[in-house]
Amino acid sequence: MPRFAEKPEEIPTQQVEYAADPEAGGPRFEDGASLAGFTTTTTEKAGSSKYADSTIRLEHVKASKANERKLVRKLDVLILPLAVLLYLSAYLDRGNLGNSKIMGIEEKVLKNVDVRYSIALCCFYITYILLSVPGTLMAKQFNPSTTIACGALIWSVAATCQAAVTNPAGLYVCRLGVGVGEAFFGQAMALYFTLWYTRKELSKRIGLFISAGALAGAFSGLISYGVAKIKTDKLEQYAILFLIEGLPSFLLAVVVYFFLPSRPERSKYLTEDQRTIACTRLNADQQGGEGLGIDWKAVRYTLTNWRTYVVAVAYSAMNFGLGSVSGFLPTIVKGLGYSNADAQLYTVPPYAVALVFMLCICTYSDRYQTRGIPIMSVFAVGIVGWALLLAVDPVKATTSELRVRYFAVHCVVSAGYAAIPLIMSWQAGNSACETQKAVSLGMLNSVGQCLSVAAAFAFPKIEGPRYTTGATVNVAMQTLGLTIALGMTLYYRWENRRRDKVEGGRPPKGMRIEGMQTDYDHAVGFRYTP
Repeated sequence: MPRFAEKPEEIPTQQVEYAADPEAGGPRFEDGASLAGFTTTTTEKAGSSKYADSTIRLEHVKASKANERKLVRKLDVLILPLAVLLYLSAYLDRGNLGNSKIMGIEEKVLKNVDVRYSIALCCFYITYILLSVPGTLMAKQFNPSTTIACGALIWSVAATCQAAVTNPAGLYVCRLGVGVGEAFFGQAMALYFTLWYTRKELSKRIGLFISAGALAGAFSGLISYGVAKIKTDKLEQYAILFLIEGLPSFLLAVVVYFFLPSRPERSKYLTEDQRTIACTRLNADQQGGEGLGIDWKAVRYTLTNWRTYVVAVAYSAMNFGLGSVSGFLPTIVKGLGYSNADAQLYTVPPYAVALVFMLCICTYSDRYQTRGIPIMSVFAVGIVGWALLLAVDPVKATTSELRVRYFAVHCVVSAGYAAIPLIMSWQAGNSACETQKAVSLGMLNSVGQCLSVAAAFAFPKIEGPRYTTGATVNVAMQTLGLTIALGMTLYYRWENRRRDKVEGGRPPKGMRIEGMQTDYDHAVGFRYTP
């Protein structure tokens, strides 16, 4: 007999727990009619059609939804601003090496040796890649608000110290330090969002979080433009840049330590009733119900799951483009014929366009609960952008051709950012427990950032201003990402249909799925987001 029977109407988004009840007809989930017999609260009974004519039920549903909206607004007011500021700070400190390149650091510190700049870019990714899984797991073992704040403290100190370097070795050490700090922050923040938001809210929130990267690109260009106008003999321009962008990060780390809420079940930021609502709605969304500590069996399961690596490869393909943008966008824009200062300024509009594009596509993804199709669309935009940069030679180009290249710059920046929240939400939403989420998100960086290292060597000076190798490889990477996204969304849709057939349909909405702590994403009733 089918485990699940389709119901004519949805259960409100509340916690639903079913206990075996011999008097109600034997095993759990025997049939749709017996579900009401297993309910334990009035809210759960509200999901049954036999209560549909109850005025009290309607009032209760309205009150519940109003309280939930109030809770979400309260979370957004504190969590989102701190998250956005953290990512803005992290991205400024991570990416300012690209701006400093045309402000004198290559000449003064790296002695005009091209490969030294590429090594400096790589140093960040070495520690970032190696420590991403441990750093994200620390957010599961301890309070995530604490580990995130510690990560911010580490990278802010390392980034600020870049202002004092006088040789390549000193710069390499600082970049390694920035990577250490961000390894405890990047994917841990995505895990943190899953502790507070449902899957229908997740992509947009992560998109708002990642939007700070696009804002950072815009701010970085504006800050660098301003710094380029500063004339002083006391400090090099690149040193001023590192101080202006590094010191505020230190102050922010302290603020985050004291004010970022810990976890829903223990946060002092919420009232007791709000903590109950927060946990209830996550339980109904097949999330929550866990505490601190690492499930090492889930770690092994995730590390041996092929889906972890396939999605991470798509993330890596995306990161090759993002690494190209972060490290070389000012250089590419300068190749359009602008001065150093103007090149910094003209990097701002592409980031603004990327911000709007990312928020729009994430909103669509959350509303229709699909990740694969939006991700494919983003990679398609990237293919167009890099293909145009490859096809249109900036040397002796006409005004129209230079405008085409500048349009292409908008495309590649948008593609570099918009896929990040979508892939992170995809990976997190298709992981059943918190430990699985932590490892799979960490692996996005450990595997996914590998090609970012290669991007540091894809734009040698000798190929400027067209940079044929970088553009060609980026077209290939964007095509690879699109192909993987297509394959995975087809797989998830097929697997969901197969489970529907085997289990006799999908479980009623809001029903808590048992077994996710032991069977993970193979638990009866679990469905993937395609």
